[in-house]
Amino acid sequence: MGLLTIGAFAKASRLSPKALRLYDELGLLTPARVDATTGYRLYAPGQLEQARLVAWLRRLGMPLARIRELTGLDGPAQAREIRAYWAQVESEVSARRDMAAFLIDHLSREDSAMPHTDRHLGIRYAALSDTGLVRENNQDAAYAGSRLLAVADGFGEGGAPASAAAVETFKRLETGDLPAANLLNVLEESVSRAGEAVHEIAASGPRPDGPDGSAGSEVGTTLTAMLWTGSQLALVHIGDTRAYLLRDGELSRITHDHTLVQSMVDEGRISAAEADSHPQRSLLARALIGGPDDRADMRLQDVQAGDRYLLCSDGLTSVVPDAEVRTALAAGDEPERTVRELVDTARLAGGPDNVSCVVADVLELAAPA
Repeated sequence: MGLLTIGAFAKASRLSPKALRLYDELGLLTPARVDATTGYRLYAPGQLEQARLVAWLRRLGMPLARIRELTGLDGPAQAREIRAYWAQVESEVSARRDMAAFLIDHLSREDSAMPHTDRHLGIRYAALSDTGLVRENNQDAAYAGSRLLAVADGFGEGGAPASAAAVETFKRLETGDLPAANLLNVLEESVSRAGEAVHEIAASGPRPDGPDGSAGSEVGTTLTAMLWTGSQLALVHIGDTRAYLLRDGELSRITHDHTLVQSMVDEGRISAAEADSHPQRSLLARALIGGPDDRADMRLQDVQAGDRYLLCSDGLTSVVPDAEVRTALAAGDEPERTVRELVDTARLAGGPDNVSCVVADVLELAAPA
């Protein structure tokens, strides 16, 4: 079979002539020959497979720049890149779905403000933070109050004040009414203020590039916080501190780690088992540093009487298996005793890092007379 005209090639590849001309200009799909007299583009039948791949990738929404990189790879490498791209898409769609659910729920409410406590449900809570057995200082911060539950894990030379500042910023939500229709804006504003507070702490200390020639370190913090609305818990999460839910004896994690290793798991590059022992498992992809990428996940968590929530730093989850965490939570002890048991378990496992835990139980309250 001889060379195909752009019209015939477009029909066979399901790409429009306009798209083919664009892809030629971008170096993505170059014609086999361009007629010197007419300027007509001519394509070889052997180029159809690549053209069809480009067409499918465009239908997936893959950017042209990424397609150009992919077309130079062999089949298995192309498969890995498509898997990685789609994992990224699913992650972004999941975040948008949570945000849409958040907005729908609050815009559907008739009440203009959320009361400080609910007449039928309430929470009891406890928080505990421990330095561990190896670290000299505690860079974690943990807090539990009538409305706010929070754990933050600071890093860098100003890690301790950074985590404390983030939690203190959110503690302002402990008092006053929260407009139901404005909850999302309130949470976003709190994240922004927390980032600004962290940035101020970082600016007051050694810079990462060392202004005096010495090596500094980036300052920031993770943050996982839950705000009790009286009937639901609004979750704010950035970094690798975690939130878990124990319901009907089943333990589930309700946050997603923002780490480079977790992104590798999401993209199918490594397994979850490999991630547990990966040497770079603590490297964060997102954290509060007071920059433009301080983007936190936010969602609403429906609650039931009998639910038990755990917020914790990686000083617990890096050394204590989920099965042991579940056993401690399911024992049904008071929150004060449970947080102590979890911290002690981490210390018995070597306590290589600071460890912080917040436990909160959702209780059914007696209806008012």
